[in-house]
Amino acid sequence: MNITPTSQAPDVAEIQARIDNVQAKMAERGLDFYLCHEPANIFYLCNFANFVHERPFILLIPAKGKPVFLMPKLEENHVCIRAVGELEFVNYFEFPAPAGQQWSDRLKDILAGAKRVGLESQCPMAVANAVPCEHVVDDIVEDIRMIKSEFEIARIAYTSQLLNEGIAQLLEMSKPGQLPVLIHKEVTGALMQKLLLENPNTNILCSKFAAPAQPQSLSDDPHNFTDLFGQLAPGGPNVCIVQGIANGYGAELERTFFCGNVPDEAVKPFNIMLEARALAYSLLKPGACMSEIDRQVNEVMIAAGYKDNLLHRTGHSFGVTDHEGPFLAEGYEHEVKANMVFSIEPGIYLPGIGGFRFSDTVLVTETGNQNLTSAPDTLADLTLPV
Repeated sequence: MNITPTSQAPDVAEIQARIDNVQAKMAERGLDFYLCHEPANIFYLCNFANFVHERPFILLIPAKGKPVFLMPKLEENHVCIRAVGELEFVNYFEFPAPAGQQWSDRLKDILAGAKRVGLESQCPMAVANAVPCEHVVDDIVEDIRMIKSEFEIARIAYTSQLLNEGIAQLLEMSKPGQLPVLIHKEVTGALMQKLLLENPNTNILCSKFAAPAQPQSLSDDPHNFTDLFGQLAPGGPNVCIVQGIANGYGAELERTFFCGNVPDEAVKPFNIMLEARALAYSLLKPGACMSEIDRQVNEVMIAAGYKDNLLHRTGHSFGVTDHEGPFLAEGYEHEVKANMVFSIEPGIYLPGIGGFRFSDTVLVTETGNQNLTSAPDTLADLTLPV
């Protein structure tokens, strides 16, 4: 598939198509309104990014017509600047507030006459309890987000393009004696600078990057970044993670690498990880079962003797976040469909030896899949000169 990366905001037609999809699902379920509190879903449906704090932002999709955005009065101009598509605004002055002037009072006004409201499964209890009529949990928006539009694919491709540059810089900096905290500072700074220079209107509320390099001593524990001042040492395995969200769309790119030499005990797990990864690529195509992909990939590593050294599933998706559903995971009985995007990242973790994991951002095409990220992927290329 030919993809032209972009980081521009969606146009009105893109946003309206998303609203239309939500309203079609609502009609099937007999919902008068659908309530979004999760910031990622609000961003997806109107291009406005916010942080959850004590002042609620609530987007309500009616069965027909334009969405209603309930927000603090403080933020109305901010919403007007960033939002795309038609919205009706309802504000409340502040939280806390006197009785009759609270956000929950305005919510009741909006929902007056509604009989059935859909809620996200992550909706806070305080918001759910303020709904004045029957409400049911139904993750309509998350389900719609699973299949990406051409615009979303182009946005993820742009973030992936940045990460390609970031991992090249990270690997270039990775020498014995180097501090992971310095690598992180230099790489994330360069990526953010490039994003802002290319896109002066970037929304910094939904833009972030991370570029940690885990030294061998920590790499068997995937999320252990407790010693960023610990120096990289000769050998390995070291695991680097370059991930981020660029103006609202996420991706990730990870590699296992060595400094100067590859310890004998690292060769087998590295090669088995590559074998499992290759199988995942061969299985990821429309019509495949996500659970079955993970089961078969895990079986490769289990058969090689690493049953007790597996810590996570084969992959997850990306979109308006850098970590979301659907999942390549045993027990997740969903069908792979074209225009879904996944990480492929089977891993092996050996205490005392280290971790072995690659991750790429991968688009499912009509006939198979296509990498959106790119980095060295052979043991020779990932054995770095010192």
